[in-house]
Amino acid sequence: MTSAPATLRYPIEQHRLDNGLRVIASPDHVAPSVAVNLWYGVGSRHEEPGRTGFAHLFEHVMFQGSAQVPSGHHMALMQAAGASVNATTWFDRTNYFETLPTGGLDLALWLEADRLGSLLDALTQENLDNQREVVKEEKRQRYDNVPYGDVMERLISLTFPPDHPYGHTTIGSMADLDAATLADVGAFFRRHYLPNNAVLTIAGDIEPEDAFTRAQTYFGALPAGPLSPSPRDDPMPPLAPADDLPRMETSGLVPAEAVYLSWRLPARNAPEFDALDLLFGVLGHGQTSRLHQRLVREAELAESASANCMGLIGGNSYGFAYARARDGVAVEELEVALLAEVEALLRDGPTEVELRRGKAQYERHWLHELAAIDSRADALGEHATLLGDPHLINTRLADVNAVGMDGIAAAAAAWFGPDRRGTLIYRKDQP
Repeated sequence: MTSAPATLRYPIEQHRLDNGLRVIASPDHVAPSVAVNLWYGVGSRHEEPGRTGFAHLFEHVMFQGSAQVPSGHHMALMQAAGASVNATTWFDRTNYFETLPTGGLDLALWLEADRLGSLLDALTQENLDNQREVVKEEKRQRYDNVPYGDVMERLISLTFPPDHPYGHTTIGSMADLDAATLADVGAFFRRHYLPNNAVLTIAGDIEPEDAFTRAQTYFGALPAGPLSPSPRDDPMPPLAPADDLPRMETSGLVPAEAVYLSWRLPARNAPEFDALDLLFGVLGHGQTSRLHQRLVREAELAESASANCMGLIGGNSYGFAYARARDGVAVEELEVALLAEVEALLRDGPTEVELRRGKAQYERHWLHELAAIDSRADALGEHATLLGDPHLINTRLADVNAVGMDGIAAAAAAWFGPDRRGTLIYRKDQP
């Protein structure tokens, strides 16, 4: 029998400014610190053909100064106030965040508001060129010149059409980055960096009304703007044999040959997604998973093996599994073994023990995520921006715990299995 999930009651209050900015406050007075987290509803899926990489480029450009803040001073001022600061970009969003002593809250809000309201006043060709080169170097270091660095790009191309909003990676292409003009990036900023396309979360040592008052003080005068039309989000069906299941082979200077499988899945807010997420966990999360137990420990065919779901909101998500061959093991043999585990899981489903373990692992991860104010603020911004309701963080464990064997079987039959997958074979070049 599955035990009842932990009951969560994190305090959450919301307020919307007249300019459309959604403000979330979550008080926590355990320590005199506060987390400021801004989620913008813009990611790589909002980019236009020939203009890829813009969302990620802005993650860098936003630290290059604004009307009242010289280039490079945003980070310096925050660090001088004792803050940890960062930003990330993904397919569906971009977020900016800092955690600092409560006394620095006004500075953090002023800095965030100033760059939202006046970044273009300070954006110069020199700043753009500088950050373009930073992003290109990041692409070289993380994608082009590391083993398996192009795997995600190739898996995406197997899973989505090239013109689909999810058909390219967040880093973009070198050619598109080189072609970006000051006018191009200015137009992108004006379309997406708007208070009515943002969620501001303030979590920690502050009361909600105080948080809302400060948000009004710093952000209230920023004008709203027309939102760009949403990118395509009509759900695509799963990959199927009728589509001639996609297959690709590549090679590189990698330590081991590998096989990757990819699946097109429903969007993360679809009722089947949680069932598939648990199924992929049974298949490939951690050392208790089937792939690790069967391929790594028992058969000793793979040096590593894993599987994961990537929840997205634009009509579909995707999932993948992989195994890297041990020395002397042919990648063809490894592919057969990997597919056999997929077939067995589709045919028989997870055991009760595996399902309980998967739910327990999810609960441990979720409780850890919400324990700290910085990651809790991030989760609140995520659920407000992508799913429309920050209160979902308190019901998340109950939703996952409610998934049963029948739901997993139905979702697997529709979306999972060897006849629903793309395949990437990664061979090893000789140095």
